[in-house]
Amino acid sequence: MIGIGRGILAALGGLAIAELVGSVYMYRRTMIRCPGKANNERTIKMSGTDWNRYMPMIEERKERFLAHSREDVYLDSEDGLRLHATYFPEGDQKKVVICFHGYTSQGMKDYVALSDFYLKRGFSMLLVDARAHGDSEGRYIGFGCLDRRDALLWIQWALDHCGRDTDILLHGISMGGATVLMCTGLELPEQVRGVVSDCAFTSPREVFTHVLRSMYHMPAFPMMEISDWLNRRLAGYGLDECNAAREVKKAKIPALLIHGTGDGFVPSWMCDRIFENYGAAKRKLVIEGAAHAESYFKEMKQYESALDEWLEQEWRRV
Repeated sequence: MIGIGRGILAALGGLAIAELVGSVYMYRRTMIRCPGKANNERTIKMSGTDWNRYMPMIEERKERFLAHSREDVYLDSEDGLRLHATYFPEGDQKKVVICFHGYTSQGMKDYVALSDFYLKRGFSMLLVDARAHGDSEGRYIGFGCLDRRDALLWIQWALDHCGRDTDILLHGISMGGATVLMCTGLELPEQVRGVVSDCAFTSPREVFTHVLRSMYHMPAFPMMEISDWLNRRLAGYGLDECNAAREVKKAKIPALLIHGTGDGFVPSWMCDRIFENYGAAKRKLVIEGAAHAESYFKEMKQYESALDEWLEQEWRRV
């Protein structure tokens, strides 16, 4: 019996060590910046979108986009990181859209296609590199929880640069969508007129739990508890400390929420919950069959028409 008991204890100890090692490995892959820059190859594969079919259009728009004048902008975060964005002035510069990209991407990648829409409508564009992404400094990815504080600094930059009479729109995709929604729980300057959120998640914890179960076929417990503990001590925030579905209850500005029904990375029920909780004027655009971050490319006319209508009827009258 003693031998059996020792065997059971040894097996349990081995399982505990395996869980710990696996959790640390997943945490490092998910939460810590890759050497040099955040790498989005794995994220692209997980999204399930065949981006090759859209590349001719993207390359065409990229050429037009880069023909516009632009400048690199830098500022310091509250915790001392050097953050980067690219600014494209357009028109009278009194309409600015501040754009927040997705996980492991960067501003100049995610908004090449949408630049055609915004520049033609007289918007200047500020394309932000989130902390630990692109040319912004940082070791730990903020998943919107830290990035929303950085967003306040970019909003202030736009007001200082373009004037206090500037109207500001926040547009986010995926992690950037969560960022702009989490911003609505903060005290925003009155010049921020609204947010557009495309395929946002509710919180890092909830989206990681979904990915573990649906893509890796693994239980979330105890991996999420270990990851949350690590992140609180290393990055300074809990994985459900800031949840977009809770923050939007405090919203005072209108929102356009967009999601694809074919999104296997960030499930559409997250958009539904955010929409239900949103505390101000809101609209929702659902693109049938669109995978993660594919909505604009799959149904461009529908996307642009909805955005035009929302800008005319909601954003302008705030």
